[in-house]
Amino acid sequence: MTPLKIDNRTARTLWLATQGLGTAPTGALDLMGIVRALGFVQLDSIQVVARAHHHILWSRNQNYREPMLDRVLGAADGVFEHFTHDASILPMDFLPFWRRQFRRKRERIETAGWYSTMLDAEGRALIRARIAIEGPLSTHAFDTKVSGPKEMWSRPPHKLALDYMWYAGELATSHRVGFVKYYDLAERVFPEHPALSDRDQVDGLCRAALDRLGFGTPGEIKAFWDATDRAEVADWAARDAGRIRAVEVEGADGVWTPALAPADIEARIEALAPATSRLRILNPFDPAVRDRARLMRLFGFDYRVEMFVPAAKRVWGYYVFPILEGHRFTGRIEVKADRKAGTLRVLDFWPEPGVAWGAPRRAKLEAELDRMARFVGVARV
Repeated sequence: MTPLKIDNRTARTLWLATQGLGTAPTGALDLMGIVRALGFVQLDSIQVVARAHHHILWSRNQNYREPMLDRVLGAADGVFEHFTHDASILPMDFLPFWRRQFRRKRERIETAGWYSTMLDAEGRALIRARIAIEGPLSTHAFDTKVSGPKEMWSRPPHKLALDYMWYAGELATSHRVGFVKYYDLAERVFPEHPALSDRDQVDGLCRAALDRLGFGTPGEIKAFWDATDRAEVADWAARDAGRIRAVEVEGADGVWTPALAPADIEARIEALAPATSRLRILNPFDPAVRDRARLMRLFGFDYRVEMFVPAAKRVWGYYVFPILEGHRFTGRIEVKADRKAGTLRVLDFWPEPGVAWGAPRRAKLEAELDRMARFVGVARV
C-alpha cells in the first residue's frame, strides 16, 4: 500500500492529541485515564516549581493536586513504579508486559561494575526477611556504609541491594513519604496477572507504544519504553503488518520521514480537532518533549535539559520550561517557586524567534503563571 502522507500541521496536532495536550486542561479529572493514555509518567526529585510527575499530570488537567498520585501508587487498579528510559510510574494494567523488563534490568545490573559492591545473596535475603516481618521499609531503615573512597555517586551496599531487587521485580514501591521510597515484597504490591510469553510481551509493548505515539519510526517505538531492542521491534512489525500502516511524516523543515502508524490512522486524523489555543508551561521531563529529536523534527523546537550542564556552558538556564501554545512552541521560561516567600518567581523568559509576543499572548502567559502559582500553593507571581 502506498504510504499515507501526513503533513506537518496534522502531525503536530495528532501528536499533541495523543499526549493529552490537544484540548484545554479542564473538566472532570480522570487521573488513571491520563496515566493509561500516556503509558508512563516520568518521576524526578527536582522541585524547582513542582516535581516533574505532578507537573506533567497537572498539565493535562489543572484540577490535579499532588496528594492524588499517592492514593493510586501500589493500588491493584492504580500504578506501579519501575524503569522505562528513566524512573516512571506505569498503569498496573501494564504489569503483564513488564516481566521481561524486570529480567532485562537484572541481567544488565549483573554485568555492571557496582554489582560486586552490593550485599550478597545472604545479605539480600536478610533484607527480604526484615521487610516480610516489619512491612515496607525505606533505605533509612538500614545502615551499611560505603567502603573505600566516597565518590559523588557512591551508595552503601544496602541501597545497591534494594535497587537491584527493585529493578529485578523482587521488591516494589509500596508508597512514598515526600519523595522517600518504601520497598515491599513484590507479591504484596503486584496483583496476580496472566503470564505472557516473551514474544507476546514484545508485541504488547510495541502496539502500546505506537498507539501512544500516533506515528513513529522503529527507533521511536523502541525508545518509548526502552524495554525492547531494535531487532525485536523489527520482528514485531513484520508479525503485526496487518495492524500497521506505512506513513510519511512531514517535518517542520519540510523533510518527509518514513514511519509506522496504527491501521486506523486515517480515522484518527479524520477525528482530529484543532489544537486548543490554551497556553501551557510544560515540564522539562514532559513526555511530549522528552524525545528531543522528534520534538525538533516535528516542531522545529531546539530544546535540551541543562540542569546537569555546568553553569558556564548553559545556553538557557538550570531548569527552563518550554511554552506550548496551540500546535507550536512559542517560547521558554525559567520559573522558581519560593514557598517561604509565597511567590512564584520568573527568572528569565525567551520568546521563540519569529513569534510576536503582543499583549494578548502575554496575557495568556500571565494567566498560566497565576494557575501555576495556585497549583504549588503560593500567593503571587
